[in-house]
Amino acid sequence: MSTVTLEIRDHIGFVTLNRPEKLNSFNREMALLLQNRLDECASLHEVRAVYLTGAGRAFSAGQDLSEIVDPEGPGMEKVLIEYYNPIVTRIRNLPKPVVAAVGGVAAGAGANIALCCDIVLASKSASFIQAFSKIGLIPDSGGTWFLPRLVGWQKAAGIAMLGDKVSATEAEKMGMIYKVYEDEEFAGASRALAAVLAQMPTRALAFTKHAFNYSAGNSLEEQLILEDDLQQKAALTKDHAEGVKAFLEKRAPLYKGE
Repeated sequence: MSTVTLEIRDHIGFVTLNRPEKLNSFNREMALLLQNRLDECASLHEVRAVYLTGAGRAFSAGQDLSEIVDPEGPGMEKVLIEYYNPIVTRIRNLPKPVVAAVGGVAAGAGANIALCCDIVLASKSASFIQAFSKIGLIPDSGGTWFLPRLVGWQKAAGIAMLGDKVSATEAEKMGMIYKVYEDEEFAGASRALAAVLAQMPTRALAFTKHAFNYSAGNSLEEQLILEDDLQQKAALTKDHAEGVKAFLEKRAPLYKGE
């Protein structure tokens, strides 16, 4: 059985971390395969949204520590450079919306991979843990970049340094994630949201994502210039023309991601 599966249905690429017996903790095979799955989703025109989740009781418990302590293993530097940094970069640069559907625990690198996605949804019983400080490490996989921007400096410092478990409800309240659903509603509701995104003007969503990626480092003037450039590109898309036509004809638009 593949450690990361991809199923394409209704213009959604359903990507599932699939080591449930290990709480979907990452080893080399799984990390590299996730990169490949994300590349597939980026390249396939029929995929207009990505739904990233975990099989079984967890989203992901982070790095499989048995691989780290193995004297023949990859070592920490290789793990970051070959595993997690490319995963985070792929998610942020993927020109389609990526939804993280977190059921169960998301810990360590697993938490930060979820938090780097465009929209993070969680079941009420899910939790997020910056487990790094418990073993003498710092948050990686973009954690020190995303956390302060999502929840503010003080909350981020407390969450990272203390390593406390943050419930899905708490995460929603502090702006760490977008929405929480009751456990019995979670699968259906999260997939329904992905389905909405998959029917929207895909290139406009990609341009929005691009603008968000640069907003933290840009001055207002630089961001206004970037918005102008991206808006001109969006205005030339077929989906923009369809949206205007549908509005004038008082009907629902039929977008094709073009």
